[in-house]
Amino acid sequence: MNILNPTALLEGAGPWVLVVVMLVVFIETGLLFPFLPGDTLVFTAALLAVPLGLPLWLIVLGVSVAAILGDQTGYHIGRRFGPRLFKPDARVFKTRYLAEADAFFTKYGGRSLVIARFVPIVRTYVPPVVGMSKLPFRTFLVWNTIGGIAWALVLTVAGYFLGGIALIANNIEVIAVIIAVVSIGPVVVSFIRSRRKSQNGDQA
Repeated sequence: MNILNPTALLEGAGPWVLVVVMLVVFIETGLLFPFLPGDTLVFTAALLAVPLGLPLWLIVLGVSVAAILGDQTGYHIGRRFGPRLFKPDARVFKTRYLAEADAFFTKYGGRSLVIARFVPIVRTYVPPVVGMSKLPFRTFLVWNTIGGIAWALVLTVAGYFLGGIALIANNIEVIAVIIAVVSIGPVVVSFIRSRRKSQNGDQA
């Protein structure tokens, strides 16, 4: 799956294009895998909605469902397994990510589920953090639904209408790379900071 070339990925998916987009969105949060920039595929799918034969409302619906189900899964993972899932030296489930998501949730409360949708990495780990908290499930469900729909609407509507701009429509690959870099950027920055702290600790 070439995330940095979403156009080829989506066009090559044929009738399964919406399923591919939904799967990536779900995996990003539901299976706690933050390195899949779902933003890129959702934006590009909306940008190519007409040639792909996908009605805008169907993309919004599909992405919303996948995003909501993803967070629901993350929530139950946090409630079921809790801190046992996260380890300091883990490649994906680092306790540092858990601490950052916990601080994010503590600061914004239930609203964090809406805000986190637009923040790469954070949106992956906030659901399990909430699952470990005392936030009632019904409250989580409400905020999760609002966040999932809002995220889907913003990305799809932006991609769909920006597709009418010739400069963007003729440079889809470039736009996709920019979105991917923005999405993956926090991961790279976090890794660099972690390495620097580790090196400084070894020198101390």
